[in-house]
Amino acid sequence: MLKQTLQLSTIILIVLFSFSFKNDLADQSWIRINLLGYPVNGSKVAVWASKSDKVPVLFELIDERTKKVVYTSLNIKSFGAYGPFRQTARINFSGFKGSGKFFIKADGILSPLVIINDDVYKGAADFCLRYMRQQRSGFNPYLKDSCHTHDGFSLYGTQAGIKDSTHFDASGGWHDASDYLQYSTTSANATYHLLMAYRDFPSVFTDEKQANGLDGKNGKADVLDEAKWGLDWLLKMHPKKKIMFNQLADDRDHISMRIPKEDNQYGKGFERPLYFITGEPQQRGKFLNATTGTSSTAAKFTSAFNLGASLFKTTDRPYSALLEKKGKSALRFALQKPGVTQTASVKSPYIYAEDNWVDDMELAMASVEFTKSNSKAQAAALSYAAQETTTPWLAKDTAAHYQYYPFINLGHYELAKQLSGSKRNEIESYYKLGIEQIWNRAKTNAFYRGVPFIWCSNNLTVAFAMQCKWYEELTGSKQFSELEQANFDWIFGCNPWGTSMVYGLPDWGDTPVDPHSAFTHLKNYPIDGGLVDGPVYTNIYKSLIGIKLSEADEYAEFQSDLAVYHDDYGDYSTNEPTMDGTASLIYLLAAKEHQAQSTRNKTYSLGANIRGDSIVRKISLVFTGDEFADGGEMILKTLRDENVKASFFFTGNFYRNPNFKSLIKKLKAAGHYLGAHSDKHLQYCDWKNRDSLLVTKNQFDKDLEANYAAMESFGIKKNNATYFLPPFEWYNESISNWTAQQGLKLVNFTPGTRSNADYTYPELGKSYRSTDEIFTSIQTYNEQKANGLNGFYLLLHIGTDSRRRDKFYTQLPKLILYLKKEGYSLGRIDK
Repeated sequence: MLKQTLQLSTIILIVLFSFSFKNDLADQSWIRINLLGYPVNGSKVAVWASKSDKVPVLFELIDERTKKVVYTSLNIKSFGAYGPFRQTARINFSGFKGSGKFFIKADGILSPLVIINDDVYKGAADFCLRYMRQQRSGFNPYLKDSCHTHDGFSLYGTQAGIKDSTHFDASGGWHDASDYLQYSTTSANATYHLLMAYRDFPSVFTDEKQANGLDGKNGKADVLDEAKWGLDWLLKMHPKKKIMFNQLADDRDHISMRIPKEDNQYGKGFERPLYFITGEPQQRGKFLNATTGTSSTAAKFTSAFNLGASLFKTTDRPYSALLEKKGKSALRFALQKPGVTQTASVKSPYIYAEDNWVDDMELAMASVEFTKSNSKAQAAALSYAAQETTTPWLAKDTAAHYQYYPFINLGHYELAKQLSGSKRNEIESYYKLGIEQIWNRAKTNAFYRGVPFIWCSNNLTVAFAMQCKWYEELTGSKQFSELEQANFDWIFGCNPWGTSMVYGLPDWGDTPVDPHSAFTHLKNYPIDGGLVDGPVYTNIYKSLIGIKLSEADEYAEFQSDLAVYHDDYGDYSTNEPTMDGTASLIYLLAAKEHQAQSTRNKTYSLGANIRGDSIVRKISLVFTGDEFADGGEMILKTLRDENVKASFFFTGNFYRNPNFKSLIKKLKAAGHYLGAHSDKHLQYCDWKNRDSLLVTKNQFDKDLEANYAAMESFGIKKNNATYFLPPFEWYNESISNWTAQQGLKLVNFTPGTRSNADYTYPELGKSYRSTDEIFTSIQTYNEQKANGLNGFYLLLHIGTDSRRRDKFYTQLPKLILYLKKEGYSLGRIDK
């Protein structure tokens, strides 16, 4: 019904706009878009897809409200045939910088509604959390009832002295997909993605649910509640040092589609079997898996526990300590027998046939750094990274089900952030190599599709988009930004079928309505936010057991010899939602929302962010220091008295000065941001000819690395202090690029006031600015400019030359009082 309504709406719009075109072309041509929308300053591409030989020469953007053409372009690149289409082309409208709702018109063909603004992804990550809550075992908040409360009884535990059928409490966690099996490997990976999402983008998530998933705030972001739900179950699956379980239940679950309650088909009441990790092949029924060791699953436990320990350290110390302890025992379990742990089945040949494990060990070793610095663990992570430089599926056209899992090497990202210089560059090159392997296939078609159509291809697509995004974050290179967006767009409708692959997102678009799910099929319950498996190669689809469509195929004209996708309950291969894929998508959506909003109303100059959101009444007080700190104690006291957090950028000289050690510790303990300002306070470029560099890249890198080395002595890690303010507040685009390549964000003061001149003294002549002049300049700017001081990075110095007698920092209490009276909030630059 939804799809029929949308089709009718499009027809009405065509009539309203009186577009004339040949019926044969209209019946054979389509414009595919990201139905969710596009940020203003991002990559914006639609795809022309036609069963005719026609390719448009130009296109127009038509404002939905005014019906007027607002943009016309010839930026169309033809790619020829793909899948069911004889002609395809990329319609690039990235050059349009307006916001609103539009239609793309090309050769008389009208696209679905195109939405452009920086809030298009707002709330999408939280929306997908609905599916995670719906997948909960134990107490299910969607059903407001409990299920699988008797789990479970052990199998294969004799080597740990456990008799078969021994009971262990394993209730909780998430059902894996539309069946009710539960796997440690997918659950740990999902938990890690949720924890990462909160760590990297906390401002994206809201607090609308209690810890049990029911309505009501609990003072904690819902994504963290969901991650903890996963962690709590993993703790049950690793109850003692030498006990770890790989899965709960098996494919005997597939006796019927049903709403989750209690299951009794396993021969021991309502308990379900727990498969102990032995490191050896396991067989139930006639199917023997190919397990070779304990590493792949146990290492995933390790990384999830370690990241959880770091995130809960300030809010729940006992829980954090428990997770840290379990992280260590899980790592020992992973090292017990290096190799891979596969899942077990009884009645069918389909298992999670994971075939790689060194990527899991790399992440596990890198995660040790989350709780305590450990050079040996980092060296081990580097060794594992070199053993699997790219996730194997990236170079392949096909792979077995979950053969290479996770679908992205998470360890490369976490490890690279801990490194610098050549070691970091090496890890970054691994990501680039994998991306290029996909790009070599993707660049030949208009959808930029290089991800293979294997089972759960949508999960691979999300993972690949994340890899592109992380490569850009780590290196500052935007080489693959359009490829990343194309893969993201694919998920939300820019694909041959023109449909979003996420149930209910967006609610105005074509999304799955008949997924392979008991919730929808039996009760018509929506499974909001669930990411379905996605298209598969046609030959895979035809080879699968037990697939039969329940209704006529509404996408029949878009199926091809290449790949198929069905929105049909009967197709478990393309239309079944998965818990772990949805968790990965939550991370990607959070990243996309954060990216869209991070540039909104911000000001940049030569690649550096020089002002925050200009429509938000927030100011960041920024203090720099090199050789002087005479105002430090007074500034610290004022900030404490006024309950204000500020940002401090110090040189390596400052951090190493023994006279400043106590002050630095106090600033850190008080919760202020402490960042880098170069090591030796170098001048990067000429005062008169700004493009003329005075340092080489090697000199820049070594100096900045020395700055961060000095910060390490105070427990300030580079990956926790990614904002860098250049010495002398003077830089050029080369410096901005070099900063980005180190995985850092270049910031500078907001111009317009004279606050940054508070270091001057009378002997400098015309450059000197008195305290009164500086204060007046701040007041004047606030009163005369339309947006006042909104988003200002107001730079001051923590100390000045003794020749300056009227120290501006003595006026800090007066300044803060004035700013507060004007309605400004004051906070750290990174918040």
